[in-house]
Amino acid sequence: MYGGGNIGRGFVGALMSLSGYRVTFIDVAAAVVDELQAKQSYPLRFVSNEGKEDITITNVTAVNGNDTEAASDVIARCDIMATAVGARILKFIIPNIVAGLRKRWAAGGEPLNIIICENLNDANKVVEGMIKEQLTEEERRIFDEKVGLVEASIGRMVPVQTDEMKDGEPLRVCVERYGFLPVDKAAFKGAIPQVRNMVPFEPFDFFVKRKLFIHNMGHATTAYLGGLKGVEYIWQAIDDPEIRVIAQNAMLESALALSKRYGVDLGGIQLHITDLLGRFTNAALGDTVARVGGDPARKLSPADRLIGSSLLAFEEGITPAYIAVGAAAGVKRYLDEAGTPQGEEAAANVLGEVSQLPADSPLRTLILHFYKMIAEGASLADLRRAADGCKQKSLKDII
Repeated sequence: MYGGGNIGRGFVGALMSLSGYRVTFIDVAAAVVDELQAKQSYPLRFVSNEGKEDITITNVTAVNGNDTEAASDVIARCDIMATAVGARILKFIIPNIVAGLRKRWAAGGEPLNIIICENLNDANKVVEGMIKEQLTEEERRIFDEKVGLVEASIGRMVPVQTDEMKDGEPLRVCVERYGFLPVDKAAFKGAIPQVRNMVPFEPFDFFVKRKLFIHNMGHATTAYLGGLKGVEYIWQAIDDPEIRVIAQNAMLESALALSKRYGVDLGGIQLHITDLLGRFTNAALGDTVARVGGDPARKLSPADRLIGSSLLAFEEGITPAYIAVGAAAGVKRYLDEAGTPQGEEAAANVLGEVSQLPADSPLRTLILHFYKMIAEGASLADLRRAADGCKQKSLKDII
């Protein structure tokens, strides 16, 4: 398990251990590595508004990712591998993966499936490109035959772990109980490993887009609107009736677009939205508006949760009015963090440079309409009513 952080220990590594595997974490945090090596276990706590439940994840150890020899050895010998290091860290772990693959191939090892648990569009293609850059032509041929890069959709919400959450145990991770791991069924090489709660699915692109355009987009919208309201926690934001309506309707806009694009039953996606909205109310997670809305540049990028879902909606004949409200609030957060004075020109620059929306883009016009309302002090109710109006009138009429 490459990555011993919140998702590594709090979700994927735990599932592997509970499935009967001996799990070796690779991480560069010396304190985490030392603790895992010494204790060979760690505590996992399920938290909800109803209380908590503690379990112990056993049969684990760790090696330091700065030790290329040790890291590549465990990659060479493992039955299955996963990564959960964060999209920006991926490039730093590739040399160890390449070294491990070379050792594996030299020893005549079996095919290796790598489950990629990163919040990244086309994560399998990104990782493949990074690895192949460091391989010879012959090694690339072997790679294509023997390595499966399996995208995963990480649905479990794991917040930043506070000292209060750790409760005296430095390795403890507090998580919600939701624990399904959808993966790309078509990407495996050889037999699909048996991992608890892992759900192989094909075509997997639907699950990738459902996670990004419904879960992530709804979460970000809730965070950015919560920022407008001045609340600290996600549960406080979603508890506001106006925020809940805007977030829910934004998620429904994406649901309609995904249902049309992939031919998937809308009812099932709506049930997923209902489940997510309930999970957003989990106060015990302590998830903050600041964390969920962090890195607004990535969240406002062309293919990510807010802009990507909006463009898909337009392509499917749906006006993404409620998503645009969330995006407008995200633009405000971006300008606040950048220290740039608020203003329509500054917002237009963000949408042009960060979101890469051309000046004549109807989506850019729509987001700027809501941004201007926010800058002028519009209430959440005003924003909701304006989004409602967009659903009743043509885009040209509303703006």
